[in-house]
Amino acid sequence: MIESMNLVILIASVLVVVAVFTSLISFRVGAPLLLVFLFVGLAAGEDGIGGIQFDNAPLAYFIGSIALALILFDSGFETQVRALRIAAAPALTLATAGVLMTTAVVGMATHILLGVPWLVGFLFGAIVSSTDAAAVFFLLRVGGINLRDRTRSTLEVESGSNDPMAVFLTISLVELIVQGSGDSLAIELAERFVFQIGLGSVLGLLGGVLIVQGINRVKLEPGLVPIIVLACALTLFGATSILGGSGFLAVYVAGLYAGNSRMRMSASVRRFQHVTTWLAQIAMFVTLGLLATPSEFGSVLIPGFLLALILVFVARPIAIWLCLLFFNFSRNDTAFISWVGLRGAVSILLAIVPMVEGVEQGQLLFNTAFIVVITSLLLQGWTIKPIARWLGIIVPPRRGPVDRIDLELPGNANQEVVVYRIHPDSSVAAGHRIPRWARPSLILRDGKSLRPHNAGRLQGEDQIYIFTSPQYVELLDQLFAGPAEGANDRDIFGDFSFPPDTLILDVGRLYGFPVAPGDGDLTLAELLERELSGDIEPADRIVYGPVELIVRRIDDAHGIREVGMSVELNPEKSRHLPLFHSRTELLALWRLSRRKRLRRKLRARLTIRRKKMSGLEPADLKAAAHAAAQTDAIELADADPLPATEADLRASATIDAEGPADSEVAEQPESSGDDVTPDQNGVVKKQVVAKTDLDADEEEGAKAAAKPAGVTNAKEQVVSEDTSADSDADSDPDSDLDSETDRKKDS
Repeated sequence: MIESMNLVILIASVLVVVAVFTSLISFRVGAPLLLVFLFVGLAAGEDGIGGIQFDNAPLAYFIGSIALALILFDSGFETQVRALRIAAAPALTLATAGVLMTTAVVGMATHILLGVPWLVGFLFGAIVSSTDAAAVFFLLRVGGINLRDRTRSTLEVESGSNDPMAVFLTISLVELIVQGSGDSLAIELAERFVFQIGLGSVLGLLGGVLIVQGINRVKLEPGLVPIIVLACALTLFGATSILGGSGFLAVYVAGLYAGNSRMRMSASVRRFQHVTTWLAQIAMFVTLGLLATPSEFGSVLIPGFLLALILVFVARPIAIWLCLLFFNFSRNDTAFISWVGLRGAVSILLAIVPMVEGVEQGQLLFNTAFIVVITSLLLQGWTIKPIARWLGIIVPPRRGPVDRIDLELPGNANQEVVVYRIHPDSSVAAGHRIPRWARPSLILRDGKSLRPHNAGRLQGEDQIYIFTSPQYVELLDQLFAGPAEGANDRDIFGDFSFPPDTLILDVGRLYGFPVAPGDGDLTLAELLERELSGDIEPADRIVYGPVELIVRRIDDAHGIREVGMSVELNPEKSRHLPLFHSRTELLALWRLSRRKRLRRKLRARLTIRRKKMSGLEPADLKAAAHAAAQTDAIELADADPLPATEADLRASATIDAEGPADSEVAEQPESSGDDVTPDQNGVVKKQVVAKTDLDADEEEGAKAAAKPAGVTNAKEQVVSEDTSADSDADSDPDSDLDSETDRKKDS
């Protein structure tokens, strides 16, 4: 017995060592690190070179559950309240409605491809419905991808909060399959959902409060604080699960509360949790790899691969688009959120549940889920950064590298010691003064300790010890950090720099370009904020006439601090996808389509009316034309929120009053936008008529629908009236009607 235990310890430790060293290969070749851990388990399993026989599904589920609970607690602990405020609504929508939609679509495909009953198909859809928190957090925090705050926060909160929903659906559907479902399946699931999610949320919040209060009030040995925090988290997980609530949701909520509260030794807890989370990820992926038997994958290889493609290219995109439709994400951001839907250890862990509970198709579902996870990690995990770069959603970092160590003070003092190694190109090394609320206490230079008032000007590579409040540490980072990557890149931030309160009118006068009417009183910051969405990031830009205005620097509240300008226009690198339209774009398309239908209806009515009015007397003709114009105006106003202008109504009334001769003129120029009419001497002259307000509204709606949500391109350059009129007349088949009207007025 003792020898067997020693053998298990030896094998487990060797696997951990191998998994850690193979991570070097992952960073070198760009492979998803968690996929490497999974392959280590497969290689050590019964079909691999290790030949380890491991088929204990309950033990694997036990290890995976503990590891997932630790990962979710750390995920909540690292999620800031600011990120929750930014992305709470879209992320929670994805974590609930998005998981349900994905379950439904994948469930129907599973029923068709695997030939299983409907309930079993939906069970598989629930198993693979959630993104893997470990995989997403690793890619976003370690993968070196710098995204907009809203996009990053949405992905982080979604990945941490959708696992409880998937666990609830999986366990509930397994119980319904084993025990038999009643006539009201939807009602049973709704009751279970309210109870489990509600109880998990309440107990999680209560547990978070108890953890923070206990650590702050009880004086423990500093080395024991991180251990007791994780032990309390696991206690909360077990107690909530026993009471029938969602234990995974409880530990995530508890971590969210504890991580955003003033808790003693929080820096030590964070460092300890980082180590524990890495160990939990390695243990979970390697164990699940050991449990799998690749020789049994042959029968489900093709169906599993097809289900993975349906999940990646159909189910998740549909769910993401419908859930984010009313939050006005740009098309590219929506596409990227859809692509970052990695399936990982959570799906494999949930696939063990049907095997443990004795579902007839349990082994089939486990093997298929394994194929889906491997396909997802290979297809999506390997291409996250290239896809982000291709979509043009990577933003420059706000600050450069910073070398910092946090040293927490004993007791409950709201202060900590921060140690910085000064970057040679930082603001402090260039002579910037340290704020008064930060108190330097010691400086290390060339192996010597110096007092701040004796050290003179700070130099690069100095180490400085500063007393400050934890809430100001990020502000200090900006002073001691090196320059951000691409900070001086003219292609990214422009050729010139302006204060944000500079008037666009002054810039236009200085560089000789016209300013649109109504924009003269706007500052550069106000103009950028008007044209861009609320989530403003550095390097965001708009085209204004012959120049580009670029956001150079922003503050913590995303207010613009500095504006750049480029006089050489660069084509946009981001792709404008033909999919994932936002609510604003769909509304613009709908209004445009409705307006076109109404115009076709009015044109047909106009033709019929001319024929009827051709036989009227001049006295009756004017009254009939006025009544018809009023009717058209009322219908146009009711059909669309953009009514016709008075000029349109007058033109319509005048044309109606002229009789059948005008009908012939109106029908001629369908193939050309120019109004060609002979003069008194028979000489043909071309009249160019400006476009009506109604047509301008159509064109404006089409332009709005063609642009991604949240991104407004440049204002069009001001061109001469003749050129604008020619262009408008060429594109408007009704412009000759207005031309005929104007000619008759002149005569």
